[in-house]
Amino acid sequence: MRVAALLAPGAPRLKLLTGEEELDRQVTGVMTTDLHDPGRYLHGGELVLTGMLWRTGPEDSERFVRVLAEAGAVALAAGEAEVGPVPADLVQACRRHRMPLLAVPEDVAFAAVAEYVGRQISADRAADLAALVERHRLLVSAAGGSGLDAVLDLLGGDLDLDCWVLAPTGRVVAGPARRLPAADRDRLVRTHLAARRRRAAPPHRARLHGRPYSLLPAAADAAAEAPLADWLLVLAGDITEWAAKRRQLADNLARLVAAERVRRDEGRALRRRLADEVSAVLQQEAGAAGIARALHAAEAMAGPAPQRPPAAWVVMAAGSAGLPPGALRAALEEALTAADDDRALVAEAAVDKGTGDGSGALVVLPAPATGAPADLLRDLLAPLEAGLGPDDRITLGVSAPAAEPGALRGAWEEARHARRIAGARSGRIRVAGPEELASHILLLAAVPEEVRRAFRSRLLDPVADYDRDHQADLLPTLDAFLRADGSWTRCAAELHVHVNTLRYRIGRIEELTGRQLSRLEDRVDFYLALALG
Repeated sequence: MRVAALLAPGAPRLKLLTGEEELDRQVTGVMTTDLHDPGRYLHGGELVLTGMLWRTGPEDSERFVRVLAEAGAVALAAGEAEVGPVPADLVQACRRHRMPLLAVPEDVAFAAVAEYVGRQISADRAADLAALVERHRLLVSAAGGSGLDAVLDLLGGDLDLDCWVLAPTGRVVAGPARRLPAADRDRLVRTHLAARRRRAAPPHRARLHGRPYSLLPAAADAAAEAPLADWLLVLAGDITEWAAKRRQLADNLARLVAAERVRRDEGRALRRRLADEVSAVLQQEAGAAGIARALHAAEAMAGPAPQRPPAAWVVMAAGSAGLPPGALRAALEEALTAADDDRALVAEAAVDKGTGDGSGALVVLPAPATGAPADLLRDLLAPLEAGLGPDDRITLGVSAPAAEPGALRGAWEEARHARRIAGARSGRIRVAGPEELASHILLLAAVPEEVRRAFRSRLLDPVADYDRDHQADLLPTLDAFLRADGSWTRCAAELHVHVNTLRYRIGRIEELTGRQLSRLEDRVDFYLALALG
């Protein structure tokens, strides 16, 4: 800040006694002192606050001001609370040394002056950094360079401002990951996605461990409806309470992040075309050689340095309902991008007709070294559920690993069947893997949804209605009885009830449904009806 800011509206009520021509000096700090010789403690650029207790006579004023001028102080503010009005000899000494002199009335505390100077210095620094961020954004846009981590480090060092860039899955794109645990990132992205789904105006706000955070979207295309793929700028603090200059810094930083996202997406254009080619050869039933050539071309574009080809590939069939065109592909691309690997091929593709899916995608990605692919994908995509509406859904079917390119065609068909299994489930994000293809669930998935609903309703609605009217817990009892394979003692122990109580409940279920749980056929029907829930 400049010395002139001490006389601006909103500043503490100070009176300028001399130094009108020196008000453009830059203040970098504040020092309060009544030492006779404070020069050794000054570094230059300070506003010195003094109660004038060092003054015993006119000659002291000349010596004190000379020490301040030689040490680089830029202004002197003298308090009148202890010794009364500022003496004329101090005014004359400041005039001789071209030192701005301000009188601090007795009802104005030095602490108020110091606090005001601190706020102004911080605001000026934020404005300078805002301009720096804006210049960096232009450089990123023009030259295609990435420097988000460097910018965030700069803000953390100069302004003590913690900030991160997160993908919608909670992956850290930039910023100090160790200072934002995975559980906290998950809560932040879920809060952000839920607010975007409600179309709430940013910034969105969250609170973790008693600390406020501000969340700003950083969309690659502001006009596109793809919140499940947009990056998120997280800033520690509530930016709605920040000064205008500091808020400008946050806005500029969000634009910088969006520019980096645009640059990254432009770099994906060729990879998207290669993904479309792989999708085309798989759906056209091309031979193993054609599939291998398409995969080799895609693998060559995986990164700047050659990578070992995956030991096996996994194929995923994805469908969505409620998402705008292209949103599913963008969301999957972003979700499947690891910090050090970008080898997933995501192409738009027709998965199944007549399933209610608004869009579909074919995904080919390296098989994970450990864990079931379906489980890993389910965990990865879980945060996206917060961004889906009540009627929106994403359904994913995952194949078993295919070790040879020629096996990818079969893997695609397997993934499509697994996706039909996922579609028969409840929830906004539904995932099924190859291990479920030998289950009754595959047969259920092949039945039209309205038929499945009618079957479950006819069999279980009487029981559900009775539970609702009498709080009888018949449905949980039925589920436990089937899981216990019809064992009365095991089921009663699990439910913590007497066997006679269990027999009464089962008898009531049989009366309501007209079925007999002693018959295998009726047990199967009940089991399937519960599985459809």
